[in-house]
Amino acid sequence: MSSTTVRPTPRRRGALLPTVAVMATLVVLFTLFSGIWTDRLWYQSLGYSTVFSTQLFTRLGLFVVFGLVMALVVVGNIALAYRLRPRFRAAAPNSELLERSRDVLESRLLRILVVLGLVVGLFGGASAAGNSATYLAWRNATPFGATDPQFGLDLSFFVFDYPWWRMLASFALVAVLLGAVGAAVVHYLLGALRYQPGQQLTSRAAQVHLSVVLGVALLVYAVQQYLDQYGFELSTKSLSNATMTALSYTDDNARVIGRLILAVIAVICALVFFANAMVRRWAFPVLAVAMMVLSGLILSALYPLGLQLFTVNPNEPDLERPYIERHIAATRTAYGVADVEIENYSAETTAEAGQLRADAEALPGIRLIDPAIIGNAYEQLQQVRGYYDFADVVDVDRYTIDGQETDAVVAARELNSDNIENQSWNNLKTVYTHGYGLVAAYGNRAVAGEPDWIVRDIPPRGELNVPEPRIYFGESMTDYAIVGAPAGTEPIELDTPGGGENGGPQLTTYDGRGGVPIGSLFNRVLYAMRNTDINILLSERVNPESKILYDRTPRERVQRAAPWLTVDQDTYPAVVDGRLVWIVDGYTTSDSYPNSQRIDLNEATRDSLTAPSLVTAQPPKPLNYIRNSVKAVVDAYDGTVRLYAWDETDPVLQTWQKAFPGTVQPKSEISEDLLSHLRYPEDLFKVQREILGRYHVTDPAAWYQGNDLWRIPEDPVRGGGQQKESPYYLSIKWPGDDEPVFSQTATYVPNERANLAAYMAVNADASSPDYGRLRILRMSDTQQIPGPGQTFNEINTNVTVAERLRPFNNQGAATAVYGNLLTLPIGGGLLYTQPIYTQRQGSDGSYPALSFVVARFGETVGIGTTLQEALDQVFGGDAGADTGEEGVDGEQPAEPSEPTGEVDNPAAVAALESAEAAFEDAETALRDGDLATYQQKTDEARARIEDALEALGR
Repeated sequence: MSSTTVRPTPRRRGALLPTVAVMATLVVLFTLFSGIWTDRLWYQSLGYSTVFSTQLFTRLGLFVVFGLVMALVVVGNIALAYRLRPRFRAAAPNSELLERSRDVLESRLLRILVVLGLVVGLFGGASAAGNSATYLAWRNATPFGATDPQFGLDLSFFVFDYPWWRMLASFALVAVLLGAVGAAVVHYLLGALRYQPGQQLTSRAAQVHLSVVLGVALLVYAVQQYLDQYGFELSTKSLSNATMTALSYTDDNARVIGRLILAVIAVICALVFFANAMVRRWAFPVLAVAMMVLSGLILSALYPLGLQLFTVNPNEPDLERPYIERHIAATRTAYGVADVEIENYSAETTAEAGQLRADAEALPGIRLIDPAIIGNAYEQLQQVRGYYDFADVVDVDRYTIDGQETDAVVAARELNSDNIENQSWNNLKTVYTHGYGLVAAYGNRAVAGEPDWIVRDIPPRGELNVPEPRIYFGESMTDYAIVGAPAGTEPIELDTPGGGENGGPQLTTYDGRGGVPIGSLFNRVLYAMRNTDINILLSERVNPESKILYDRTPRERVQRAAPWLTVDQDTYPAVVDGRLVWIVDGYTTSDSYPNSQRIDLNEATRDSLTAPSLVTAQPPKPLNYIRNSVKAVVDAYDGTVRLYAWDETDPVLQTWQKAFPGTVQPKSEISEDLLSHLRYPEDLFKVQREILGRYHVTDPAAWYQGNDLWRIPEDPVRGGGQQKESPYYLSIKWPGDDEPVFSQTATYVPNERANLAAYMAVNADASSPDYGRLRILRMSDTQQIPGPGQTFNEINTNVTVAERLRPFNNQGAATAVYGNLLTLPIGGGLLYTQPIYTQRQGSDGSYPALSFVVARFGETVGIGTTLQEALDQVFGGDAGADTGEEGVDGEQPAEPSEPTGEVDNPAAVAALESAEAAFEDAETALRDGDLATYQQKTDEARARIEDALEALGR
């Protein structure tokens, strides 16, 4: 019988898996392409194409160059190890796995090299591309014109060069070590490198190869050790009473020398390895490395530790003195506080009649409208519709009204898409596209408790002319919108709630320069992919003239236009040269300024007004150098970004101007109108305030002792005992000056105490020749001037204040809301003022109304319905100066008392009835969004109330 062997038919390899892999790869590549290409379109629309191209080509260049270097070093060493394999090799005893690995390596060498090269190349290229900013800073470095006292190098070496050289050394060491590991593995698999007890089995070729590669690695390590000596000026040390980012005595006398010695030892070890290529005795290189490790332990750890414990610690104040002196000087220079003026201030604590006569000009500048509280009043009185919104904390600015500079509290009426009733795609993206108008009120007065408007309503009316009030770019614009249409097309964007046909809404069509055209199918596909939104492709509202608006917040736009800037967290709206714009402050920073104290930007700028629920706080970011180098302006209608050089002497700014030429305009291009709205930025002032808490002391011994530390007081009103008090913008008259100046102010209390230690202010008026002038009043050590917390406690416990506020603190229909506690150097002492608002509870339409003002000077507290009344109480019935509140009624009705009987006065009754009718008409107008009629009827009602009071003889 014959048998036939039937071989199974080989199965066809399925095409599904390769197809899926190819499709997935294409999707990933197209997604990457869509992101890059749409970024290019966005930068083109903004007019900053060079920023995009510079970043892109720099990253691509670094990715390719460093990726190739990494791949060549690793793959080249592996390929060389394979080429140097023994011609004959014995089978590995009792190691089937090793034999299989050899077979795989030899049969698939090319594939392994390609895959491994791609992996390590991607790794190396990505790590280098992530350092594109470091490269650009090094490539375009500008000298500071000053040298560090230790090494005599220009400071630019530490700020620009040192980070780049450190990155190169680290990259080179990783690449060489990976190549050495790969070569060693291949030598082992192919039998050129083996070890058995009692004998060493290494081929000559493998010995030469590995010795040279490891010798090169040691040379790179020597370079790292040499560079490390400079890093001690950038590292933070702990002293007995403080920390400092600077070179210390132990660094100078042990660690710096130790790094140099280790660099020399590493070079010697490298030479031993190179010699081992000829001698072929691994014992010598191993012994050399062991000696280097032991030397490193002694030089880097044991000797510095011993020096610190037995020499430095017992004599720390004396030995560290020159290094502390360097540290103080470098820190004050790096943070721009070297020229701060500190003067001793013996504050008057006794209030006498007429005491404020010499400071009369300063009183009208005392801000009574608290930006952190009044936002709710803006919401209720000026919101108009639910889809509009104001910031929780409104802003402070200045405008010239009737020829006089006036402090104003301003806010933009932005779009709040969360409150749109119909949340359809068409509504969210094509109909509700923008906000409308600026609202501003006087900062130093109120009318019947409400803001005294400078400009209000839709369309805007008042003292300011706002020709283009539409807001397509703003702080709350976090989503994209699609706008624009061919000429003659019926508009679909909701413009204003009224003003259209039959009293309906007014519609409009965006025609600004900003935005990316998406009329072509190609662009629509790209943006549908970018936003993962198929509606961009399907909607008929996307027409040939359509534009997509995105990255619409002022901070985003400035940050992308100038990626080298750190942007201030507080942007504010202003009417400048007939345009509604957002003003943004930009900082150049560094964390490698030698000997300067390193701090965290987030921690330094966090206070009671920067809670996440209120504004976007700064991200955690270490820095030890900062300059307000750029003032930026973002147009609220078309999103145009303009960058102006402010600190033109800043070497960091000059460096980035070389890297991105033409993106920053010279300071001379700032218009006079824009200059009048620029101010000293908040985050810079907060950082300087943080630094000066310790670095107001310039004597090294006093600094070391830490006996004169100042700290920022907790916000007594809204801090809850956890948050620092926020600085305030207001006009103050500095003791000895002739006129009040728009300033940013802050207070200090001694460490672990609550009394006032110092008062700090900076000239915040950018049009002033003294802009940026930092001054501090140091309280006398023999006085106990109450601090903010103590003053707030005194206000709360004062009998007169408690009696006036009793109706609002006993669970009545309305409650008291405390405003900002301001401190002013006035009358030869320190004056505290605080507005107190009342707000009805349990009502959706309630808002805070300014009802009282409290003042304290020394130990005397006064309260009134106006600042004038409160000051007159404090200063013996006559403050000696006028607050400028004439004609302003700040009084609010207290808790209603029980009626005492009928009013027998027909004229008063008629006037009150007319007032009630006018109030009802005002409420109706408010519900209809007719703010003009609302204001008119409210004014009419108030006038009728005045008539009633006059009829009653009051």
